[in-house]
Amino acid sequence: MVSDPIERVRKEMGRILVGQDGLVNGLLIALLCHRHVLVEGVPGLAKTTAVRSFAGVLGLSFRRLQFTPDLLPADLIGTQVYEPASGEFRLHRGPIFRHVVLVDEINRAPAKVQSALLEAMEERQVTLAGETLALPEPFLVMATQNPVEQEGVYPLPEAQVDRFMMKLRVEYPPEDDELRIVQRRTSPERAEPPQLVLSAEQIEALRARTRQVHVEPLLAAYAVALVRASREPASVSLGGSPRASIYLVEAARARALLEGRDFALPEDVKQVAPDVLRHRLRLTYEAEAEGRTAEDLIAQLLQQVPTP
Repeated sequence: MVSDPIERVRKEMGRILVGQDGLVNGLLIALLCHRHVLVEGVPGLAKTTAVRSFAGVLGLSFRRLQFTPDLLPADLIGTQVYEPASGEFRLHRGPIFRHVVLVDEINRAPAKVQSALLEAMEERQVTLAGETLALPEPFLVMATQNPVEQEGVYPLPEAQVDRFMMKLRVEYPPEDDELRIVQRRTSPERAEPPQLVLSAEQIEALRARTRQVHVEPLLAAYAVALVRASREPASVSLGGSPRASIYLVEAARARALLEGRDFALPEDVKQVAPDVLRHRLRLTYEAEAEGRTAEDLIAQLLQQVPTP
């Protein structure tokens, strides 16, 4: 049975959101593994509401950042501010110093900003005025991305894309759910803000439990085999890295805990594989011209690689 803390989070998120179970589970997996998430979906699907509410349920500080082509690194990490009264410079910390940072349209910012964000994501620290400053614990980046075909976007560096544990897809809701959304959002009654249901100590305890979830060597070998197989097809110009193998095992552990188990199964690996791999696979121009997608390749790999 799913542990009480996780069930409380799901129940509180369900009070605020209609549907979106996959997104909530993805955010929980990222939290348990202390990793970052890329979210893809058209506007109006409550991505910002979901992440803001998730931070509120966990009692974590939250900041939404809108990335634009004219953004500067100082707008993200901060700068030194001169104080005439004292004649000295004071260190002003930027909005990156929050527990949960939602970066909207991440691929609209130029390379220097992406470089500053990359350091924050990988090292969980920033360099400001020659000084290294640690970021809050936990520190999670939830980012949304525009299709690269749109104007005014910059393709993200592969090194940065690889730092996102998962890429979650948010789809249009079913008709019944959409009706419930409309009824809830147009109700004359004011919706209550998310209630705190987890403490920092409980979050750390859940992470410790996640690290203790048992993974058989054969299951780890299965995850590695899936990632290695993603590099082999002629239709692929770039497959999953060893980091993808690590994230696949970590995400399978977290999913097992969400399902109330202290051991991971092949089904856990299969369920998280699309989210872990879809943004890491780059198809050749010929394959894209034929209409093939990363989703097609992942489905093919799950069928071809023998299940332990």
